[in-house]
Amino acid sequence: MTSAPLTIYSTTWCGSCKRLKSQLDRVGIGYVDIDIEKDSKAAAIVARVNKGNHTVPTVVFADGTALTNPSVADIAERLIS
Repeated sequence: MTSAPLTIYSTTWCGSCKRLKSQLDRVGIGYVDIDIEKDSKAAAIVARVNKGNHTVPTVVFADGTALTNPSVADIAERLIS
């Protein structure tokens, strides 16, 4: 188990993933980053959350809920609610 409030499922080539992680770093929101191309279990989680699609970034919160391609504002709102 991690102390980070969320997990980001991403790929190395995804521009949206890079941008989201950079923005989270800037505002100080911690996360665990998992590359779905290197982890088949992670890819299966992303596919389940996204109705069969491997859409990244997919963000999963500690409570198990998920957002696909969210903004930093969307994430911050979920973390404080």
